[in-house]
Amino acid sequence: MVFGESVLNDAVAIVLYRSISLYSPANEAAAGIDAAAVFKSIGLFVGIFVGSFLIGVVMGLITALFTKLTRIRDFPMLENGFFCVMSYATFLLAEAFELTGIVAILFCGITQAHYTFFNLSEESKRTTKEFFGILNFLAENFVFIYMGLALFTFRYHQWCWGFIAWAFVAITAGRILNILPLSFIANLKRKNKISPKFQKMLIFSGLRGAIAFALAIRNTSSEVRQLFLTTTLMIVFVTVFFNGGATCMVLEKLKIEVGVKPEPDADMDTDNNAEGFLGDTECGLVDGVNRFSQYTPTGAIRVWTNFDRKFIRPIFTNRGPPLTEVFSHRFHWLARALTPTKIVEQDQGLGCGSSEEDLNTPGRLSFSGTDEDTSKVATLQLESNPFDT
Repeated sequence: MVFGESVLNDAVAIVLYRSISLYSPANEAAAGIDAAAVFKSIGLFVGIFVGSFLIGVVMGLITALFTKLTRIRDFPMLENGFFCVMSYATFLLAEAFELTGIVAILFCGITQAHYTFFNLSEESKRTTKEFFGILNFLAENFVFIYMGLALFTFRYHQWCWGFIAWAFVAITAGRILNILPLSFIANLKRKNKISPKFQKMLIFSGLRGAIAFALAIRNTSSEVRQLFLTTTLMIVFVTVFFNGGATCMVLEKLKIEVGVKPEPDADMDTDNNAEGFLGDTECGLVDGVNRFSQYTPTGAIRVWTNFDRKFIRPIFTNRGPPLTEVFSHRFHWLARALTPTKIVEQDQGLGCGSSEEDLNTPGRLSFSGTDEDTSKVATLQLESNPFDT
C-alpha cells in the first residue's frame, strides 16, 4: 500500500507539474486568475495522464503478446534485451508525443508485471528481476548523491525560512487531509480495515525524494524558481533523515509488526500479486499493509478481477482457461491464432495428467501417465526458430 501510494503520487505530481507549467493566461499582464486558462490546464492534466497511461498499457500488452506467441523464450539473452528495449521505447514514444515518459513507463511496468512476466522463461525472470533491481539501487544512490551536491554547490539558493516553514506545514496538512478521508472511504468496502495506527504511519511516512527534486531543478531561471528548489531540497533532506530515520521507532511505538508475511488467502488470486517481478517490495507490515494475500476484492475491483482472470489474462499470457473456452464458437479462429502451440492429444496417456499451465506453455508438448503411486511426466522440447508461432 505504501509503495503503490507513493508511486501513484509521483505519477500525479509529474503530470500536474507539466500542466501547471503550461498554464498561460490570455492576458499575462492582468491580475488574477484566468478561468479559461485554468480549465485548459485541467484538460491538459487529464489528457497527458490518460495519454501516458494508454501508451504504457498498450506497449506492455504488445510485449506480453509477443513473448507469448513467439519462441523468444528459448533465447534468454534475446528475450531480456527485447524486454528492456520495449520498456525504454515506451518512454521515448511518450516523450515523442509530448506526454510524460515516466508515467508511461510506470504503467508499462505494471502491465508487464501482471502479464509479460509470466510469459518469460525462468532464466529471464531471474535476470530481469536482478537487472532492474541493480538499476533501481544505482539510480537511487545517484539521485541522492546528486541532491547532496546540489545543496552545497548550487550558487543561487534563495533562503526564505518563513516560506520553508509554511511549506512543511502545508505538506503535513495535505498528508493528513489525503490519508484520513481516503482511508475512511476505503474502509467502507474493505473487509480488512486500514487501522487508525496504520493511518498514522502512512501520514508519517510521507517522504519527499527524487521526483520532487527532479521537477524543482528542471527550471531555475528566476528567483522564485530558485526558492522552490531550495525549499524542495530542505524538505527532501528533513523528511528523508528525520521521517526515514525514525521509521523503526515509530513502528515500534505504534506496535505494528514487521517482518511477517501472512499466509495466502484461498479467496485471493495470488497471480495478481506481481511480487515475482517487482521483487520483495513488501516490507512485511501486517496491520493493514501489504495484505495482498488477505485482501478479498469487492465491488468494481472484484468485477475487474473476474473479467481479467476470465478474458484478459488468457489472451496475453499462458495462464487461465483455454482460449477456446473464452471465445464463442464463431471466434475459434481467433483463439487458435492467439494460442502459441497446438496441443497434441492421443487416446492413451497424452495430456491426461498435465496441468493447465503445462498445456498452455508455448513450445512444450507434455506426455503424462499416472498410477496410484507414481506420476511420470516426459516433456518434449520442440526446437524451432524463436519467431515461429
